[in-house]
Amino acid sequence: MAFEKTWRWFGPNDPYSLDEIMQTGATGLVSALHQIPIGEVWSKEEIVHRKAFIEAAGFTWSVVESVPVHEDVKRRVGNYARYIENYKQTIRNLAECDIETICYNFMPVLDWSRTNLHIRYRDGSVTSNFQQYIFAAFDLFILKRKNAAADYDAETITAAEMHFQSLNDEEIQALKETILYGFPGSLEAYSLNEFTKMLATYDEIDAAALQENLKYFLQQIVPTAEESGVFLGIHPDDPPWPLLGLPRVVSTLDNINTIINTYDSPHNGITFCTGSLGASYQNDTTKMAEELAHRVNFVHLRNVSRNDKHEFLEENHLEGDVDMYAVIKTFMLEQKKRLETSATNTAMPMRPDHGHLMIPDQDRKGIYPGYSLFGRMRGLAEITGMEQAILREINS
Repeated sequence: MAFEKTWRWFGPNDPYSLDEIMQTGATGLVSALHQIPIGEVWSKEEIVHRKAFIEAAGFTWSVVESVPVHEDVKRRVGNYARYIENYKQTIRNLAECDIETICYNFMPVLDWSRTNLHIRYRDGSVTSNFQQYIFAAFDLFILKRKNAAADYDAETITAAEMHFQSLNDEEIQALKETILYGFPGSLEAYSLNEFTKMLATYDEIDAAALQENLKYFLQQIVPTAEESGVFLGIHPDDPPWPLLGLPRVVSTLDNINTIINTYDSPHNGITFCTGSLGASYQNDTTKMAEELAHRVNFVHLRNVSRNDKHEFLEENHLEGDVDMYAVIKTFMLEQKKRLETSATNTAMPMRPDHGHLMIPDQDRKGIYPGYSLFGRMRGLAEITGMEQAILREINS
């Protein structure tokens, strides 16, 4: 009932070799075919090629993270029906290659958001954070989104204006690049003009509409996942609250219960990300882990310190406001239960999510924020130690 220990690897363009990753203690890789345009089918040939490369290095390809969902599907416009059919075929192709876990998300436009990717932590490592007033400064005074002021209270607007006025041109550019940063696996980012156009496509879509579009998507793809023996895990919103007028529908316990009740099946599950869910002061990650454990198909473990002003800092894995002991124990007991009842989804792959940029990594080029070698390796080691202690406790 120990976790399968996995590691996110972005493919041949990842700055870390598989030889280096082999020494971290991970046995499985979490990867994706980032070269395939979003919405297109992942061919068996491409999947087999990547899988063979991974296995030749001594790993298993444990989880796909992720098969991206096309924006047309999220808005249910344009070619959404074709993109859903393509998604189904990708699920079938992955299953035929014996890859059985898929992580995905339903966040509109932005995959995740931070306001500073280069926070100097107290031990000299580098981490990231999110501060609402700085995000508001971007929204109100750089992006200049229409009606943006309605999304912030007076205190936040005042702080945002003061912060913006304190920035020089170089700092404004840095903030813009941080907010518009590319998706994991890609260092490409939106231009401000492209971003504005993308936001406009959601003008008529509120949380209720987005939730209905997600339900429709699930009703289409989960039967295919069931038939193929694939376990899906939707990733929570990061951060778990609305941004830039865009709705979020995978942010709370109620949101996630709506998702898993839309199609009641072990194949319609979640990726439980302690950092994403834990960023919200209103989310009790321990309670959420207990209530949702039966539908967890993949686990991301990271920690944050947070407050009630929509601010959080990415911490070391065993520090911060997430009770990592309680969450890990909950999932280990769930795996024990699955094994004892011969459940079909006994595996619960885990990866140490994000890690501080530590001194040995700080001169290496091309590292995606949060995906350093030594920071994640420290996290994996700490989690493994806690896991072993919990195992002894459970078995005593």
